[in-house]
Amino acid sequence: MKPRLLTHGVLLLGLAAMLYPVLWLVASSFRRGEDIFTSKGLWPDPATLDNYVAGWQGAGEVGFGTYLTNSLLVCAGAVVGNMIACSMAAYVFARLDFAFKKVLFAVMLATIMLPHHVTLVPQYGLFRSLEWINTFLPLIVPKFLAVDAFFIFLMVQFIRSIPRDLDEAAEVDGCGPVRIYWRVVLPLLTPALVTTAIFTFIWTYDDLFTQIIYLNDPERGTVPIGLRSFLDATSSSNWGAMFAMSTLALLPAVVVFTFFQRRLVEGIAASGVKG
Repeated sequence: MKPRLLTHGVLLLGLAAMLYPVLWLVASSFRRGEDIFTSKGLWPDPATLDNYVAGWQGAGEVGFGTYLTNSLLVCAGAVVGNMIACSMAAYVFARLDFAFKKVLFAVMLATIMLPHHVTLVPQYGLFRSLEWINTFLPLIVPKFLAVDAFFIFLMVQFIRSIPRDLDEAAEVDGCGPVRIYWRVVLPLLTPALVTTAIFTFIWTYDDLFTQIIYLNDPERGTVPIGLRSFLDATSSSNWGAMFAMSTLALLPAVVVFTFFQRRLVEGIAASGVKG
């Protein structure tokens, strides 16, 4: 009993250490600007909603609601693209035989180790020639081309754990590769698809670097860009409004993770089983 209590105590201490910054963020969103970095306690006294009002109005002409809507649109497109394209590519690598299959799979895996900054300049040149700069297309369209090798590898491992007897039974019924993918593999791929959707949503939702490169118009900005607008290196920054909108910005990610947590664990666990 004592070792278990000790383990639980250590875990609770770790949990408190990880949650304290979040609690401080939420508490600071209800403090007055002059009290944020001077207050010693965690509970705001007095509490105010002025930061939420000012933050929702935005730091410039664009309200924070616009940033939030843009982020959700970009995330939705990225999630759908990765789920469709990566699952199709994974099915091809896991089930079909073709020339140079192992070589292409190895090259695909090697791209995981390739820094994003290496491909940024040629990608920017390509999107600029297509006149896609300052649009959502550079953030969404590549997802429909199966560019995230991590998710392809994850789904390949999951598909390999699905018995091939199901494919053979479908072939006896007259199904080709496309129908097998659609009717047999895809329904069983749900845990891996949910895992892909959650990680794609969170990574896209939190991505400031790529979005600030391609989005120049404030009206097309996303949540990370909106939060950055509250900070100014040359003048005073509105920390209270930024903390308030940061608290609101946490809600979509928390909701998505909470509702799909079980599927996320199933997808990661099952993808580690090699058939």
